[in-house]
Amino acid sequence: MGAQKNSPLTEAVFYILLSLYTPLHGYGIMQNVKKLTEGRLNIGAGTLYGALNTLLSKGFISVYSGDDPAKKEYIITQEGKSAVDTEILRLKELVANGEKITGESK
Repeated sequence: MGAQKNSPLTEAVFYILLSLYTPLHGYGIMQNVKKLTEGRLNIGAGTLYGALNTLLSKGFISVYSGDDPAKKEYIITQEGKSAVDTEILRLKELVANGEKITGESK
């Protein structure tokens, strides 16, 4: 699973994982991603549930047993948090190198 762990995350997957630091159901995840990106990124149900299945199989998230068993909620795992941390470091490097080359530090 090491290669999967170090693979870059898509923007949608990154925001899904960020959303799951608090347990949420599918619709809640879609709404949170929209809120975090100020409406720039809208994740459709098909994309979301495909991503959730992949994240479950990688061990990045797990099903959370909440108060209402009718609504399946998900939560990020420690492995998922490590993937987010790795992605943040990758993105910081990307920005630092881009600013170094272009000379545009913001």
